[in-house]
Amino acid sequence: MNHKKLFIPGPVEVDEGVLRKMATPMIGHRSSEWSELQQRVSEKLQTLMYTRNPIILSASSGTGLLEMAIRCTTAKRAIVFSVGAFGNRWHEIAEGNGVPADKHEAEWGSGTTPEIVERYLSTGKYDLATVTHNETSTGVMNHVEELAEVFRKYPDVLWCVDAVSSLGGAKIEVDKLGIDICVTSSQKALGLPPGLSLASVSEKAKQRAQRIDKRGYYFDMLLLLQYVVERKFQYPSTPSISHTFALDFALDRILNQEGLEARFARHREIAEYVRSWAKRHFALFPKEEYASNTVTCISNTRQISVKDLNGKLAERGFTISNGYGALKEKTFRIAHMAELQKTDLEELFGHIEEILELTG
Repeated sequence: MNHKKLFIPGPVEVDEGVLRKMATPMIGHRSSEWSELQQRVSEKLQTLMYTRNPIILSASSGTGLLEMAIRCTTAKRAIVFSVGAFGNRWHEIAEGNGVPADKHEAEWGSGTTPEIVERYLSTGKYDLATVTHNETSTGVMNHVEELAEVFRKYPDVLWCVDAVSSLGGAKIEVDKLGIDICVTSSQKALGLPPGLSLASVSEKAKQRAQRIDKRGYYFDMLLLLQYVVERKFQYPSTPSISHTFALDFALDRILNQEGLEARFARHREIAEYVRSWAKRHFALFPKEEYASNTVTCISNTRQISVKDLNGKLAERGFTISNGYGALKEKTFRIAHMAELQKTDLEELFGHIEEILELTG
């Protein structure tokens, strides 16, 4: 297969060592070897997420655990704070599950502010709130540290965070921030193939779920926690063993080979480089104070054909991403997460500049 290097917001480029680990021979998912593997991975994830909360692994995309979060822990009403297409999806999930929910959608390119959160939580109408940490459709990364200050004032409101496209590329101190459920996926900043999602779950979230009668089955949070905690790192249905072997390997490299602070710094440095390039040749779509450290959304100010550009890039072995939904051709997106290095972006930009004959 003629592989094209991916600069899209997932799936991302996967290191050959990780791919080889996906081919590890199978073990029984009720064996002690599996329990030891799941425990090992969970403890490493707790380090990555700065939490002591139990970790749920799911053989699904991140959307599955977003559904778990809002369905299993909304007793009264949820408020969804959206900054783009995937924040809107969380509201659609709530509606699809019959969960009472409202939505505040920020202007695309803007973030969720503490003032917005305060306005809704102060009404007393809500017992759960969802926040998208990093929105790939708009290239926005919310300032969760600032939002945490508001949530601390409302301890009866559970706080769920979509970190699908940021965990592993940005520092998210789950316990310090007081996040009750934090969800991510394998195919983004963790640098694995798609097919695995995970979430940390607080004791407060577990207690809330005990009040919810209809939690479903596959994404029943209490059932999942029962297998993780009481049955000592098991899973109620067949897990993705291959992904878990690969994640164990990838987490060793993240934690021990590169180191967390160095990894976060690398993502920041590359993001700044991409933003500088974008502003020199086009323009940033999001307000710069909310610009993501894992994916940059660029306004198509030159009115180029992004489709044609991507076609020519494909001939050279590269792929970027068009704008999402209503932003198609109005923007384009370049992801810079997981194992990508600055040299990879320099190579990509060299080809784009040559194709478009960009100067200045």
